[in-house]
Amino acid sequence: MSAYLTGLGAFLPNKPVHNAKIETVLGMIGGVPSALRDVILERNGIKWRYYAVDPETGRPTHTNAELTAEAVRNLAETSGLDLATVDLLACGTSSPDQVIPGHASMVHGLVGCGPCEIASTAGVCCSSVAAMKYACASVAAGMSRAAVATGSELVSPALRALQFLTGPAEGDPLQNPYLGFDREFLRFMLSDGAGAMLVEPEPRLGRPALRIDWIDMISYANELPACMYTGALKQEDGTLRGWRSQEGGPAEAVRRGYFNLAQDVNLLSENIVKLAGRFFAEVRRRRGLKPQDVDWLVPHISSMFFREPLYEEMAGQGFDLPAEKWFTNLMYKGNTGAASFPIMLEELYHSGKLRPGERVLCAVPESARFTFAAIHLTVE
Repeated sequence: MSAYLTGLGAFLPNKPVHNAKIETVLGMIGGVPSALRDVILERNGIKWRYYAVDPETGRPTHTNAELTAEAVRNLAETSGLDLATVDLLACGTSSPDQVIPGHASMVHGLVGCGPCEIASTAGVCCSSVAAMKYACASVAAGMSRAAVATGSELVSPALRALQFLTGPAEGDPLQNPYLGFDREFLRFMLSDGAGAMLVEPEPRLGRPALRIDWIDMISYANELPACMYTGALKQEDGTLRGWRSQEGGPAEAVRRGYFNLAQDVNLLSENIVKLAGRFFAEVRRRRGLKPQDVDWLVPHISSMFFREPLYEEMAGQGFDLPAEKWFTNLMYKGNTGAASFPIMLEELYHSGKLRPGERVLCAVPESARFTFAAIHLTVE
């Protein structure tokens, strides 16, 4: 039995925000412009991104569930999907609006489809791939006929200046980049958005479809500590201490910065490319993948800084894909975490560039505790 992507949708909130306007929208920590902003932006290569924030008032304009519902509605509009026929809704995110109910429950309550099966997948960037794999497995097994998988992020509330109760680190952050990057690396990289994918057992008449050939996901959490985290603080031994363990309750946890989104930049730089190469080698071995088997590479790279190292890692394995085969919209749609993969694929799908028989390889790394995913699709 087969599974196909027969439609894709996306939603990016409000007007795009240029680099020069980031701190106008998010605010300045401690009322002081970031000394690291230009350094971080130069490295990540992002020029525009979207925030679910009113630039005039600083107030949120959308919940995560609302972003996701808009992406599903866009999917329905562009694919001709009757939402009443959806029998599975699988939603992945790392930034749900609440702990309980699950994210998929909240999206289901907004999107306008009838009673159906739902599934919420957690994680960060790979949570949308997990939702897609759940939908694919259900359709391929004959348990669903119209499954919608989503990836979404609402990170702007965690990036606003009011989230940070203290000012920049003392001293020159450029001379002590770890402290600065730990605080601000993600603040100038992440943004909001949602993508949606329709999975069905056969192509729709008169419309292009992407046959889902395989999906592989591997975690290396058994080997390495957490790299990206929130709701916890990292201890000297590399373990995480969750906010519930903090004496003094939630208020003290907030004061101590437990809910500040953080990235261990040293751990990231030492391992992300190396592990990506290891994962890719395993996928190639498992799937017999050759360079000539790929017409398009759709990589979720958190920063353009990693593009050349990743290319060199792949080329070193004899998998040399020229730049014209790479497709990314990171520069003008931003790094939207779990939404990045479906937002990239949605743009490529609707671009008119795909031709029947072409093969698309999607690669999604997740730095939270080092999970990697690969998806192979064939255009029909």
